[in-house]
Amino acid sequence: MPSLALRPLPRALRPAALGLLPLLLLTACGSGAATGDGTRAEAAAPAAAATTLTIDTSPEQNRVRAEKAADIAAKVPEAVRTRGELVVGITGDGIPPLSFLADDDSTVIGVEADVAQLVADVLGLKLRLDRTSWENLFLSVKSGKDDVGFSNITVTEERKDIYDFATYRVDQLAWEVAADGKITKIAQPPDIAGLKVAVGAGTNQEKILLDWDERNKKAGLAPIEVQYYQRPADYYLALKSGRIDAYFGPNPTSAYHAAVSGDTRIVGTLSGAGESLQGLIAAMTQKGNGLAQPVSDALNTVIRNGKYAEVLKRWGLSNEAIPSSQVNPPGLPRQKK
Repeated sequence: MPSLALRPLPRALRPAALGLLPLLLLTACGSGAATGDGTRAEAAAPAAAATTLTIDTSPEQNRVRAEKAADIAAKVPEAVRTRGELVVGITGDGIPPLSFLADDDSTVIGVEADVAQLVADVLGLKLRLDRTSWENLFLSVKSGKDDVGFSNITVTEERKDIYDFATYRVDQLAWEVAADGKITKIAQPPDIAGLKVAVGAGTNQEKILLDWDERNKKAGLAPIEVQYYQRPADYYLALKSGRIDAYFGPNPTSAYHAAVSGDTRIVGTLSGAGESLQGLIAAMTQKGNGLAQPVSDALNTVIRNGKYAEVLKRWGLSNEAIPSSQVNPPGLPRQKK
């Protein structure tokens, strides 16, 4: 995915608008994944009245911090320990709540930076964020310029040939509806029969949506009406006005928008990998350099002590939490040639 170079909105406008970027996300986290049959769909609990999330967009983030774990820090490769800092490749490309710029237009903030901070703390290292483009991120990690990449990177089998991974979030798609609407759950194809659904053209979620529609039609259920819009903000205007019943898009931006605006809510999620495999977001390191395991150990430390949960809650992504970090788990399948 190319760097998007989006400028942050004025702080006064952010609570209502920062979540309006869902179309820009999917290719970054593993485009071309196999489409799903809905077997991994997970319905969100029916929501009560929507609550809004207050986001600090100042450069003084007061991040959640963690204590050094000496036993884990000792496993860090000697070159990194000697340097005393963890160099983290991050895009900062304007996609809240993942990675975007603070009010000073230069400080990278978001859930990716916060998780990286926790890892650096446990490893006893100073965090240095190296802002780069999506394309250069992979080159920087492969060459060793960056120790690790934190940028919504999905584990794939192809990427595992070149990099090592330590997981820290699930890769989710989300069903987003109006906060005051009647829809309370979308977990399987029959739940969308007859609905007006918006989706990004050419995305993995579009493939899943059309597959669900075909299954419904074969079962004699009402077809859906698919709608496409040119701008992300249009999806939310359509939801608010009732012109569509649901929007199907990447969970981070949808969850963030729902939490910040209060205008919408999430009524179901589905693995971004589709089929029966749960896609996973991970920290990416150079293959075989010995850093992935201590990064994973650090993540498991903050998962156990609750710091990890604090960070996800801060950015409205509690529903992307994992129970434990894994090194090089099964990734999205290899693409057929």
